[in-house]
Amino acid sequence: MLPNLIDTRLPDVKLLAPRVYADARGHFMESARQAWGALLPGFSGAFVQSNVSLSHQHVLRGLHFQRAPAQGKLLHVLQGEIFDVVVDVRRASPRFGQMASFQLSASKHELLWVPPGYAHGFLVLSEQALVSYQCTAYYSPESEVCLHWNDAALAIAWPVATPLVSERDACGQSLQALQKAGLCL
Repeated sequence: MLPNLIDTRLPDVKLLAPRVYADARGHFMESARQAWGALLPGFSGAFVQSNVSLSHQHVLRGLHFQRAPAQGKLLHVLQGEIFDVVVDVRRASPRFGQMASFQLSASKHELLWVPPGYAHGFLVLSEQALVSYQCTAYYSPESEVCLHWNDAALAIAWPVATPLVSERDACGQSLQALQKAGLCL
């Protein structure tokens, strides 16, 4: 069964609301199906890698993107709640530098499609969050780029002023610096 597709302020970024079958025992839902690919802008035809991250409250991961191979991600919050952000980093896009944010939670059951060409990151709002990623390309550390999570030009309204970030994320570059260095897609 196809999920309900929800448009966002960035036309290629989609929220998916799959059908949830709930009863007194709990619930069941499909979190991915090959046929969904036809609904997803920029989908390459297959998910080749599946990742899961566990993060504690106020941890911020991102904003990351991969140059080559560019990587699309279908995210699903399995436990907890996150504030999720995507930024268009495609130089030729009319929406270059525009961002969108989403509050995703396990209780809402929504999935987020982040197509290739978008930086992605999230901040954990709950005590902890377990997030699943279905990826369209294998992780390539040598082609990963880190956009600074707090780039003033993006004006992201993070719900926590001083999140816990990795050393790598703390050293991310501004969108302007990435563009100047030719690192945007």
